Amino acid sequence: MQTLANFGDGGGPGPWILLVPVIWALVIGGGITLLRRTAWRGRRGGPGQRSTVGNDSPIAVLGRRFASGDIDEDEYWRRLSVLNEEFGHKGGAG
Repeated sequence: MQTLANFGDGGGPGPWILLVPVIWALVIGGGITLLRRTAWRGRRGGPGQRSTVGNDSPIAVLGRRFASGDIDEDEYWRRLSVLNEEFGHKGGAG
């Protein structure tokens, strides 16, 4: 019965066996890179589409609260006008 160590002329698998971990490392690294780049584009809206308001900004939080129904429209506009004055954003409040 021939094993991997005694394959062929009895010299073992040879130096090509070192390529197997390198190939697996490249495959895994490429997969991670691909996932990180696509996830980054999904969160940020892709290159060239820059948001003027960050996701953690008070205005974004206010928008999420309004969208979820925590506050009504009058309260939303009242708070948005205060935030626009405080943070210097133009537009949005009328």
